[in-house]
Amino acid sequence: MTRRGWALFATMCVVWGIPYLLIRVAVRQLTPATLVFARTGIGTLLLVPVALRTGQLQPVLRRWRPLVAYTVVELAIPWFLLSSAERHLSSSLSGLLVAAVPLVGTALAAASGERHQLHASNLAGVLVGLAGVAALVGFDVGAADLRWVAALAVVAVGYALGPRLLAGPLADLPGLGVVAASLGLCAIGYAPAAALQAPGSFPSGRVIASVAVLGVVCTAGAFIVFFHLIAAVGPVKATIITYVNPAVAVTLGVIFLGESFTAATAAGFALILAGSVLATGRARGRSPVPAAPSTAGPIPAVPEP
Repeated sequence: MTRRGWALFATMCVVWGIPYLLIRVAVRQLTPATLVFARTGIGTLLLVPVALRTGQLQPVLRRWRPLVAYTVVELAIPWFLLSSAERHLSSSLSGLLVAAVPLVGTALAAASGERHQLHASNLAGVLVGLAGVAALVGFDVGAADLRWVAALAVVAVGYALGPRLLAGPLADLPGLGVVAASLGLCAIGYAPAAALQAPGSFPSGRVIASVAVLGVVCTAGAFIVFFHLIAAVGPVKATIITYVNPAVAVTLGVIFLGESFTAATAAGFALILAGSVLATGRARGRSPVPAAPSTAGPIPAVPEP
């Protein structure tokens, strides 16, 4: 990997590792719907003009049905549930639980009849990763918070389903156009709820800064950098950031929010990471199995938190 590739890789590891911290800060004063609207609205304002100018938006809009489906399963539902869960769970725990996306992707591949592409080590990875999730839930989550763990499970399923749509009906469309249109649709969908749930007083500077960084850096800017990363190192290597983002989320949560880091947290993270590597790894004589089917389009199977 070149120096430029390493720089882009390191940038993406941080940029998609910090949203958990920023979301945790923002939902202290904003409702989940308001936060999703603000984040997607900022991303829309920044990316749609670029997509229009480069002619990448028009072909996407002509395929609006799969675009709406992708927006719902990859953005609208996951971002709302993640923001809701982080009102009750720590940012570090949320990041670790969402790290189970590669495991869900492998399980979906097996359930959809793609077993011929899987090896025993891939399925073993799912079991190892689930043991890590069980360790986190069993030791770091109280009984009252189990429903929010279930919400994060839905987030992981959505993040795993989204790339499958990209690999199918959206595979030949330009990535920037897909992202810009999806953000716009999501912002429009959440606008009424955001208007009704607008905060009664002006949010604090810390919350405003968190929303601004989420929209500008972690959404609009992140996708631009991600496309450059794919061009520099290829889609397979680009997906490795999935394994680093949770570590960034945990580190930032502990340092800036004083969140706890227990032995169960360490064990759970190690098991989820090992399971994800096994679940998406290469078996001898076989091609790699991605977290979801590898896309023929420009966006590989990496969830954006």
